[in-house]
Amino acid sequence: MKRDFTQRFGFLVKSVGKLYSEEFDRLARERIGLTSAQCRLLGALAMHDEDEPLSQAELAQRLDLTPMAVAGLCDRMAAAGWIRREPSPTDRRVNKIHLEPSAEEALDAALSISDGLNARVMAVLSQAERAQLLALLARVHGSLVDITAGGGQKP
Repeated sequence: MKRDFTQRFGFLVKSVGKLYSEEFDRLARERIGLTSAQCRLLGALAMHDEDEPLSQAELAQRLDLTPMAVAGLCDRMAAAGWIRREPSPTDRRVNKIHLEPSAEEALDAALSISDGLNARVMAVLSQAERAQLLALLARVHGSLVDITAGGGQKP
């Protein structure tokens, strides 16, 4: 028996995310020479507002990538001058990751690509529908944060 999952929340969210990510990746590679993973890494560093820079392990956790994958990303990005690694003063096994000034332009370009893609994707919705979709997704996101913070247990 054939099943239809196209109206299930998890399926739709995953499918939309995959398609969006693939198109963003194509555009970013074409226009700025960075992959979506590299753009996400730069974004994670740019969003981090604490005094202590992020380590590669912390980046891996935030990006939902393996430490080995982040090490490879950092190798390529440091060689290209987007980031720099500095050894932790307290733990020689840890590298702290810093954005280089040249990354700001790349981040601006990535945001421009994202804005353009968002406009194209959301063109099928009215302004009110766009606002409603984002508000509803934010509520669902909050609900998932609450569920996972509670260990997935029902209150």
